[in-house]
Amino acid sequence: MNPVFQGIITIVVGVTGCIAYFYLSNLILDRVLFPARGPHAGRNINRANLWRPWLFMFPAIFALSLYLAYPVFETLRLSLTQRVPGGGYEWVGLSNYIRMGQDAKFWEAIINNMLWLLIVPAASTAFGLIAAQLTDRIRWGGLAKSLIFMPMAISFVGAAVIWKLVYDARPIELEQIGILNAVYLGLGGAEPQTWLTIPFWNNIFLMIVLIWIQTGFAMVILSAALRGIPEETVEAAIVDGANGWQIFFKIQVPQIRSTILVVWTTITIIVLKIFDIVFAMTNGQWGTQVLANYMYDKLFVARDWGMGSASAMVIMLLVLPILVWNVRNARREMR
Repeated sequence: MNPVFQGIITIVVGVTGCIAYFYLSNLILDRVLFPARGPHAGRNINRANLWRPWLFMFPAIFALSLYLAYPVFETLRLSLTQRVPGGGYEWVGLSNYIRMGQDAKFWEAIINNMLWLLIVPAASTAFGLIAAQLTDRIRWGGLAKSLIFMPMAISFVGAAVIWKLVYDARPIELEQIGILNAVYLGLGGAEPQTWLTIPFWNNIFLMIVLIWIQTGFAMVILSAALRGIPEETVEAAIVDGANGWQIFFKIQVPQIRSTILVVWTTITIIVLKIFDIVFAMTNGQWGTQVLANYMYDKLFVARDWGMGSASAMVIMLLVLPILVWNVRNARREMR
């Protein structure tokens, strides 16, 4: 069947199914389980109202349980087992975690992830904040914001392909496709550089791709926060003789500190799970391994389900504290 028709049928069936579920569940609740008639009509109405929110939340709870909770527990189980040659699994306890700790590639991935965590969230948030402040002050700020935000519409793999061409190297006698090598040779470089094979710096070149994508996200969120600052505080600072730098760093930034932290932590979570860019550009070679790509190599290349699941649990344990912190902050702001 044509994919277009498949998509249309999926949408129609999905929407119709959702409408039918909510209509029929309410019908059964109000007419069968707790009918609003007879001597207990009032109590039945109250009971129906207590159950109704759970009916609405059931599809989401079911989906989260099936696609989130169950995989977490299954991954934990697999991380404590090992595949045996004859088929099936045997319990090995923490053996997979011990083997993973003895793997040099795992520690390379840990170090690289820490490097990503130090650079990418800080750079993306800083550039986003600067862009938000500057674009709000110019006449064509809307167009500038659209251009800066545009990379967010590109998938990570698409962005990786674009930047891989930017870093591309061809023999000196041929015209360079990669912009970076073209500029490098134009400035007097001796020969084209294979940028993605240079130790340490190749990690920076990979990080630039994610910074390029996430700057637009940070800009949009921080721009909305800056617009929410009361004009009275800025006007009072101007009357008191504050210059632009003082207004920005001492008046505006402190008032949007919570938003900056939310943006920072959101990008941090993305960094901890980064996979697509590394996989598409270097596949973890030349010292660029990261945890998610390490997990993929163990699961689907080496077919070592135990170590692959153990590395997945490490990623989850690293992300979990940040998620909990974000949820607590959100609840605190709602009070």
